[in-house]
Amino acid sequence: MTFTLYPAVDIRGGRAVRLTQGRADAETVYDDDPVAAARRFAGAGAGWLHVVDLDAAFDGEPRNRHLIADIVAATGVAVQASGGVRTMADLDASIGYGARRVVIGTMALEEPSFVAAAVAAHGDKVAVGLDADGTTLKARGWTTESGDLFAALHRFTTMGVARFVFTDISRDGMLTGPNVARLREVADATSAKVTASGGVASLDDLRTLAAAHPRVDGAIVGKALYAGRFTLDEALAVTA
Repeated sequence: MTFTLYPAVDIRGGRAVRLTQGRADAETVYDDDPVAAARRFAGAGAGWLHVVDLDAAFDGEPRNRHLIADIVAATGVAVQASGGVRTMADLDASIGYGARRVVIGTMALEEPSFVAAAVAAHGDKVAVGLDADGTTLKARGWTTESGDLFAALHRFTTMGVARFVFTDISRDGMLTGPNVARLREVADATSAKVTASGGVASLDDLRTLAAAHPRVDGAIVGKALYAGRFTLDEALAVTA
């Protein structure tokens, strides 16, 4: 199985930032130019990038979505886009800008029928993001509770969702290691592929994730790369 690394480019106010546990008031700016950050990751060998429009996620205003096109043009790599996908027009716009895959978060939890329509229209270009505090799902920038993790997994697997992006909120941006036990439970509860997100702090964490479960075939890595815990070259080498 190929294990895919997704370096994260989280964009807020036109800049590449990282948040701690998804909190809008816990922001670190890593680059004033998200396209330059994306270009560095591509130059180091990334085949995918995870691009998040945080303004859209928090405020519903997709101020940064157009940057998907700039990143694709500048790097040539595949983009997994996320953040503030509230309507079919949002989804179509992200794909129109060149996103290879789009992650639906809040709307999946608040209007599950939207996912069914999205999958019917775009197939495996649609993934569902499940962000959990324990087994409680969080929506709207992790500010509201929105149901049970495993009930949602069953619901969306039945709809034909091909991929879930699972984030343990308590680990996100903390550099404390991923919640591998919960990740395995998630993968056991679905026939879809699962991308891990949150907590990666070391190369050993990546080795563990790459061997965690047959359906866990990728990981999003953000703060550890920006903080210099390891290089993308090293990360790609240990997960090859």
